Amino acid sequence: MRGFLRCCAALAVISIVFASATFAADTKQHRVAIQVDQNDPAVINLALNNVTNVIEYYRAKGQSVDVDLVAYGPGLNMLRADKSAVQDRIKQLKDLAFPGKIQFSACNNTKVNMEKAEGHAITLVPEATIVDAGVVQLMELQEQGWSYVKP
Repeated sequence: MRGFLRCCAALAVISIVFASATFAADTKQHRVAIQVDQNDPAVINLALNNVTNVIEYYRAKGQSVDVDLVAYGPGLNMLRADKSAVQDRIKQLKDLAFPGKIQFSACNNTKVNMEKAEGHAITLVPEATIVDAGVVQLMELQEQGWSYVKP
């Protein structure tokens, strides 16, 4: 009888371990950083399409995903209130992402350099979040285990 009870206890422990592993796999935190460093409408739209597809894919699976689209260099133009041709899409994506999180990171180094070159302050779209440096933002996200995409 003791052997039978030990066997049952061992099976129970193994079942709990497998169930925990399965649960952990199903609740994996999905996070992707997408780089935009070009002021090319095709690249910008491809990046926004990537964001849309990722959000919709995980939503269909009942899972959330965090997205950080990082714009720097010429790519910052996509987040400029005076130059962006994709402002409406950005707002729609911000609304679509709920309950996941989406951030549109704007490189402050680029913004400062653009302001110096143009001689005036630059306004970003309301959905943009200023980060110190776009490249550093991408590095730190990757160091934290985020996936990385450059369209």
